[in-house]
Amino acid sequence: MSHSLQRVLSRACDIEANEVRATLASFVLVLILMGSYYILRPVRDAMASDWTDAEVSWLWTFTFICSTLAVSLYGAAVARVSVRRLVPSVYGLFAASFILFYLGTQTLADQVLLDKSFYVWISLFSLFHISVFWSFMADTFARQQATRLFGFIGAGASIGAIGGPALAALLVGDIGTDRLLLVAAGLVALAPPLVIWLQLLKRSDLNNESISADPVAFDNIGGGALAGFSEFLQSRYLLVIGLFLFLYTSIGSFVYFGQKNLLEVYDIETRSQILAGMDLAVNIFTVMVGAFATGRIATRFGLPFTLASVPVLMVAGMLVLATMPVVAVVVAVQVIRRMGTYAVSRPAREMLFTAVDRETRFKAKPVIDIVIYRGGDMLNAWAFTALTQGLGLGLAAVALVGAGVAALWATTGVYLGRQFNAMQTDERPGILAAEVK
Repeated sequence: MSHSLQRVLSRACDIEANEVRATLASFVLVLILMGSYYILRPVRDAMASDWTDAEVSWLWTFTFICSTLAVSLYGAAVARVSVRRLVPSVYGLFAASFILFYLGTQTLADQVLLDKSFYVWISLFSLFHISVFWSFMADTFARQQATRLFGFIGAGASIGAIGGPALAALLVGDIGTDRLLLVAAGLVALAPPLVIWLQLLKRSDLNNESISADPVAFDNIGGGALAGFSEFLQSRYLLVIGLFLFLYTSIGSFVYFGQKNLLEVYDIETRSQILAGMDLAVNIFTVMVGAFATGRIATRFGLPFTLASVPVLMVAGMLVLATMPVVAVVVAVQVIRRMGTYAVSRPAREMLFTAVDRETRFKAKPVIDIVIYRGGDMLNAWAFTALTQGLGLGLAAVALVGAGVAALWATTGVYLGRQFNAMQTDERPGILAAEVK
């Protein structure tokens, strides 16, 4: 059976027989995680229509603060709790929290505070659950396996992103919005058994015990609650990964605000149709590219090319937008950016963490994925505002600035890919974090 599945999967990625079960389990795990989030995202976003811009801005600020605190608490948990128990427990906690929010909707008369708390919590969940997942993946697969398989595994996230809203749309008319919380909780509750099974497959199928520095480290990573922040600030390699993500949020913010401003002339129904079509196109293309191309691109052309490919496309896209600042162009740039990120850049960026030690994967990585990401969102939103409202620049001029940012983004990608390749000759875990400072 494994060999038959291998032959089928080999059409999508270069997979070996002993990797089939672990790869498919990982694919299903990220699918159900992303599916659960996309069930709840419409519930969260629908609430925002009842609040003023100032209220939403404050919620974004609270999200950043809560994200920083959550990463610190997670770092403390990593120091004290066995990793084999921690990852399943994180997903169990989120599943339980959704049930508690549901109970709140059934018992509280005034739900304003509950709704705003839910908005912040889901915004935290949106980054936290996927950061923990990719930390776990970097701790499960070896570097060479990650290069071949992470693109295919990442395609599961896009299928979840398609299936989650479809399931929500199918059920909401019959069960109502509140009970979608229970559906999401049920999906997330499937994650802990899958994680436990993958921990077993890591040894029985993948033979990757060496990725965990030693048995003691597997049981207890140690360190302090803020060790992730310290690791991040002391490692040049990690700082550049943070810069790579920050520049990604810069382009994302510029394109998002440009899209928002160009769509102002349309009514709400037309905007919804355009945005829905964009989401559908992004997820379909992501599945196709991620499942069938990313692994082969990374294997054939190398990680420097893979990491720089989407930023280079964004340089071209922003230059075109500068000459033709119209809706069709900004929509095309947004689709290419998001598809390229989900299918190529994100899996490639996750490959970088297979070259660092376990404390970095489980402590410093969430600092980058969550704190830097949310901080980048805030800073870049204000930067766009400063360029448009402060300096009076139009979209064309801002797009030229974005092209320069994208060029720097591409340069950091090449640097990171070369640093990763330099470590390929030495498979000792954690050496990169120790040496590149």
